[in-house]
Amino acid sequence: MADKVLMKGNEALAEAAIQAGCRHFFGYPITPQTEVAAYMSKRMPKIGGTYLQAESEIAAINMVLGAASAGVRAMTSSSSPGISLKTEGISYMAGSDLPCLIINVQRGGPGLGGIQPSQSDYWQATRATGHGDFHLLVFAPSTVQEMVDFVFKAYDLADTYRMPSMILADGMLGQMMEPVVIEKPENSNLPPKTWAAVGHGGKRAHNVVNSLYLKPEQLNEMNKERFKRYEIIKSKETMAESLYIEDAELVVTAFGATSRIVKSAVKSAREKGMKVGMIRPITLWPFPVDAYRKGISFGGNEYGSDD
Repeated sequence: MADKVLMKGNEALAEAAIQAGCRHFFGYPITPQTEVAAYMSKRMPKIGGTYLQAESEIAAINMVLGAASAGVRAMTSSSSPGISLKTEGISYMAGSDLPCLIINVQRGGPGLGGIQPSQSDYWQATRATGHGDFHLLVFAPSTVQEMVDFVFKAYDLADTYRMPSMILADGMLGQMMEPVVIEKPENSNLPPKTWAAVGHGGKRAHNVVNSLYLKPEQLNEMNKERFKRYEIIKSKETMAESLYIEDAELVVTAFGATSRIVKSAVKSAREKGMKVGMIRPITLWPFPVDAYRKGISFGGNEYGSDD
């Protein structure tokens, strides 16, 4: 097992992506995620990778689209208003069934807002990242170690299901330092990228990466196929943490950095004899509905909404 090292969250994200096989980073600086790009700018040239500070967030996400089309692992990172600028390109990637990793180290909004930590991008990440009908895989870490671990998982699931993944962090996690272990997982048996637009020496037909379907019937069929895939993901890939819910009379829910505070409060309440529990969604999409349904009722009715 690798040794623990003390790292800032943003830098740990970047190093984990490198260890996961990312060799192409395209971004644009914005607080509080700038250290991700700064770290990549130092490391990528040393390992034969590509670091490019684009002229804008819009350019950066479209560079990721191009790299992902060739079947390589690519990444971009930003913070709230920067992610808003990337959403058109993210929609194009979803419509082209392209895997990639997007890091959002959230800050307060709306508008330019402030540079303090926030979780206000939840709805954007899970419901309205861009135009059209699509989802992202969205992971919400609560520690720097989870930020590292979810990078590997986010890349693998993005490749498996051919869709973009997002790690929804925040300014607190990005800026804090914690001991982490960055270790490559064992081979994941990922599917070959036979769809990629790469050289083939005339051995197969040309692959075309595209999100434009002018015939309504064709677009409808593509969307139907995509949502069948989403149902498989919802049944297989949800993640959640539950604490003290077996006998809880009150259950608190929180994700990301906020869940650390909530967990401490729940433990303190337990020490005082209060029957309080906690559920932490780890995947924000797909949302871990079953974790909430299990053993929890509201007004005598089992909780049953996917929202």
